[in-house]
Amino acid sequence: MRTFLLRVAAGLLIAALATTAAAQGADSALIGRVADAIRAYPHFSIFDDVMVDAKDGVVTLTGCVTMAYKRDEIVARAGRVEGARSVTNEIHVLPASSSDAALRTKIADAIYGHPSFWRYAAMTNPPIHIIVANNRVTLTGMVTTDVDRTLAVTLAHVPGAIDVVNKLRLEREGSGRVNWPAAASLSAPTSTRATAPRIAGRACDP
Repeated sequence: MRTFLLRVAAGLLIAALATTAAAQGADSALIGRVADAIRAYPHFSIFDDVMVDAKDGVVTLTGCVTMAYKRDEIVARAGRVEGARSVTNEIHVLPASSSDAALRTKIADAIYGHPSFWRYAAMTNPPIHIIVANNRVTLTGMVTTDVDRTLAVTLAHVPGAIDVVNKLRLEREGSGRVNWPAAASLSAPTSTRATAPRIAGRACDP
């Protein structure tokens, strides 16, 4: 009898583990679909930063965008993705500022205008994102090498930038952001927020 009960318990445990694995797989696939939908949004730019997470079909969006309409439309897009039961919106809108807008452009020109980053600039979704709030800069997204990461941060120190925070990740590290072109993981996303910590030192509140 005891042996029978042990076998039943083992069977239940295996079934539970299989169910958990299936749910996690479904959430990972959902993250990828939502990230693709956001990446396809024509107004999502290198000056926005969005992360996607999902649990049991509930999608959570975090990050920051330059305009309120972008936030609203991104949330709406995420809600239309197959498998999304609901969407929790934690996207912040960056403060409107002409000096911040000018600084974004200046840094983008400095980074993507440098020969070392021309290949990134040629991508459909350039992977280095430039978040500016109150003249404080945060670089997010991905690069392929440490050399590129260091150079991007150096180039971002343009006149007018009070501070530059480096949150660039290497491609091999994965990400949960929408700013990496491959649906590999987010930014892509397919990795979740757990593997791409970000809210600690929120990019929109540098």
